[in-house]
Amino acid sequence: MDDNAPTSILLVDDEPTLREPLAEYLTAQGFAVTEAASAAAARSVLTEMRPDIVLLDIMMPGEDGLSLCRHLVETRQLPVIFLTARGEATDRIVGLELGADDYVVKPFEPRELVARIRTVLRRISRGTSPQQEMQDWHYAFEGWMLNPLKRKLTDPEGVTVPISTAEFRLLRAFLDSPRKVLDRDLLLDLVQGRAAHLFDRAVDNQISRLRRKIEADSRDPQLILTVRGGGYRFATQVKRVPPAPEA
Repeated sequence: MDDNAPTSILLVDDEPTLREPLAEYLTAQGFAVTEAASAAAARSVLTEMRPDIVLLDIMMPGEDGLSLCRHLVETRQLPVIFLTARGEATDRIVGLELGADDYVVKPFEPRELVARIRTVLRRISRGTSPQQEMQDWHYAFEGWMLNPLKRKLTDPEGVTVPISTAEFRLLRAFLDSPRKVLDRDLLLDLVQGRAAHLFDRAVDNQISRLRRKIEADSRDPQLILTVRGGGYRFATQVKRVPPAPEA
């Protein structure tokens, strides 16, 4: 992304009475907005561009927002904010566990949405911006490798293992602080941001999903250990290694 280019947003909502005025408002705030009226239209747009963030309605005809979100976070690692009329906690938890970064319940104040967009982008930037000398170095542990810039996780056989945005943040936090206890409040903030306090179980579910991907036996974890009353601890050595030179 060009540092001088405006932040690009893909706005996916089937309601033109909401989508069109919101697109105008966001454009006036300095964002570059592309609209899509369905998940199918969004997929078509994504063949031509990579937005910086996606604003995604959940309830749409055809493919719903939950299905599209799963695709966005697992295959494209795009940050997602849900725009939803469904305010029940269970609906929000499902969306957040799929890897969405935040949610806004309709009707909402556009200024709040802009604040949440900027918060999500700042959070992501803190995790991936090349601000340190070793920022592009990879994390190595137990034969596994994590490329933090590409958010690419490979197993000991060199096979890429897809991870969601939330799973990446959790793993990155553990790899940055191996053998240290990370309390649940910190991990909740990494996973859900401002919504964290509403979903105490969300971080535990994300930990379970991450364990299923990197542990030899997720029922008897050896890497991510539970510290009763304290949080979680990554219990193995982590090394930073330079990326292999390109052929």
